[in-house]
Amino acid sequence: MCKLEVNIKNSEKNYPIFINNRDIETLKQTVLDYIGEKNYIVVISSKVYKLYSSKLNFDKHKIFILKDGEKEKNIKNYTKILQFILKHRLTREDAVIAIGGGVVGDIAGFAASTYMRGIKYIQVPTTLLACTDSSVGGKTAIDTSYGKNLVGTFYQPDAVFININFLKTLSKRQFKSGLGEVVKYAFIEKSCGCGEDLNLMNFLSNNKDKILNYDVLTLKELVEICIKLKTSVVNQDEKESGLRKILNYGHTYGHAVENYTKYKKYTHGECVVAGILFALNFALKLNKIDKEYQFICQDLIKNFDFTVIPKFNKNKILKIMMTDKKASDDAITFILPTGFAQVKAFKFSPEDIIF
Repeated sequence: MCKLEVNIKNSEKNYPIFINNRDIETLKQTVLDYIGEKNYIVVISSKVYKLYSSKLNFDKHKIFILKDGEKEKNIKNYTKILQFILKHRLTREDAVIAIGGGVVGDIAGFAASTYMRGIKYIQVPTTLLACTDSSVGGKTAIDTSYGKNLVGTFYQPDAVFININFLKTLSKRQFKSGLGEVVKYAFIEKSCGCGEDLNLMNFLSNNKDKILNYDVLTLKELVEICIKLKTSVVNQDEKESGLRKILNYGHTYGHAVENYTKYKKYTHGECVVAGILFALNFALKLNKIDKEYQFICQDLIKNFDFTVIPKFNKNKILKIMMTDKKASDDAITFILPTGFAQVKAFKFSPEDIIF
């Protein structure tokens, strides 16, 4: 088992991240040993429950099953989870255990952060996207009709348990959705302030076939690299006041596409990749990068054969971007590449954004 630590600057809320490829049947006892003799409820993805309920073997009366899909991350389900917590009389010393992808982690974490002004919660990510990104860092939220993640909190988990074996049953599309966030880390690595030279771009190029064939040890190393980069950023800037904004590379445009297509047509990772390609084009036109670097990035993206997303109505996309939580004073914040594996935040008025 690999153990990493989140040690946030000027914060007492530090926690471990455990990465392993043990038998999934060991997970329940590992998690319950960690929380001690406390009461708990489990919020679990319906797909994960169907595939792994017998191996996980949690008390059925303590399980809240959440349907899959971004559309389930809504205020109605948030209320249902709170009612389930109330029914089980959880106290501030008890815990919410989130088992699933980013949707489960976000909404269960939001419920845990608001119940009694905050109780313990444990992240057990089961998708590549959640393992490499959303399970770490403390962003919790639900979506509204006005946009994604507009209602939420910064609330760190008490621990994250990553078991690589969950990834073996992901569909190709969901697996590649996670790879959308992974390539994002490759393009921002040198801006993360990590004390280690991890060379994620080279790792992705050299291990493409092993990654696409779900090789467990390769995926374990890949997850570890991404988590090191994420924790490096979060440790320095927990609440996105500065450096953490770079984690939104590809997300301003990507979130707008998700909203425009009502979260039904494309996965989050597919939209992030579309956002990265948009940012590369935008940065090239502003002379912040050269054609050679754009080609290097595009070539890495082509290696993983992501879904190609068509262009949409410019005015409608801009209107959605203006409702993004990172927009302010009639300006839209974009994270743009500025050099090899380097990015910076820039603000633009809508009329200055080049499509």
